[in-house]
Amino acid sequence: MASRKQLTVYLENKPGRLAQVLSALAQAKINIIALAVMDRQDKGVLRLVTEDEVATKKALSDLNLQSTVNDVLVVELRNQPGALAHVCETLAGGHINIDYAYCSSGGRNGKVHGIFKVSNLEKAERVLAAAGNHSNRRIQIRPLRDQRTYKKQ
Repeated sequence: MASRKQLTVYLENKPGRLAQVLSALAQAKINIIALAVMDRQDKGVLRLVTEDEVATKKALSDLNLQSTVNDVLVVELRNQPGALAHVCETLAGGHINIDYAYCSSGGRNGKVHGIFKVSNLEKAERVLAAAGNHSNRRIQIRPLRDQRTYKKQ
């Protein structure tokens, strides 16, 4: 788990615009850790975390795209049912709000990355670190949701 910089870019909602951005990043040999794309009226919103924030900003600037930078929490997760729920429950137990979240697809050694924009980054890091120190048991600071919702029906 670590905090990283996330870049947010507003793109024209037209065919090929996302491909243009991703191609520019590929040509600059910038590895993307995770990204999310969503629509917002007449613009698309691209949020991404890369291995090189400075090079990413330059590549975006070369395309005449403005970007904003936010600190986000990057959590390495096992690619298994309940891993994301456990992180969210741990943060909720620490009374930390998740403004938004998204995940990477596939990763090394069966791991993926969860990206979390949280209300208090430092506290979130402390709460998750404390939970990691007790990884053989689940920490629940307060009752959350009915655990039966995790079972297949």
